[in-house]
Amino acid sequence: MAQRGSYAKGVAKREEILERALDVIATEGYDGASVKRIAEAVGLSQAGLLHYFDSKEELFTEVLRKRDEHDGEQFGLPDGRSGDATAIDVAVIRESFLRVIRHNMEVPGLVELFSRLAVEAANPEHPAHDYFLERGEAVRDGFALTAPPGPMPPDVYARILQAVADGLQLQWLVDPTVDMAGIVDQLLATLQQNPASAS
Repeated sequence: MAQRGSYAKGVAKREEILERALDVIATEGYDGASVKRIAEAVGLSQAGLLHYFDSKEELFTEVLRKRDEHDGEQFGLPDGRSGDATAIDVAVIRESFLRVIRHNMEVPGLVELFSRLAVEAANPEHPAHDYFLERGEAVRDGFALTAPPGPMPPDVYARILQAVADGLQLQWLVDPTVDMAGIVDQLLATLQQNPASAS
């Protein structure tokens, strides 16, 4: 019984670490979010924090998973893997997606973390590799639900939207005047109004 209680405490502490890491990265940026700083935020030593994660890379990967969980709850983005596709309201999905982009502009540290790990995750051995594969598939499944009728296959449409969204984040990190939400909004409006011209 004591072991079960200890396990529950470990799970709770891990959740606390992820929540505090989200806050630290969002407010202090990627460069300010060292393992030492995150450990201090939860009252642990660096070694104590890494007791709950195998590495800094695994910690940051789990932070991104936690961010996705929060975004899903807050903005209601579908992942295309559940529910009845015929009941999908394209306008609602579009607005949810735009709200996520606007929110991302308020947390540049998390956007930078995502972008940096996305590059590092090209290595199949990196702890974030599977996360990015799984997340990309779920995101594209959601986008594919909104594909307009026309010659462009839904999976191609979804890849294009994912590429635009990820690419705009990189441009925005370099030049914060880039209006990510505005550009995506214009693209979606154009594709929905003129599906045939997107082939």
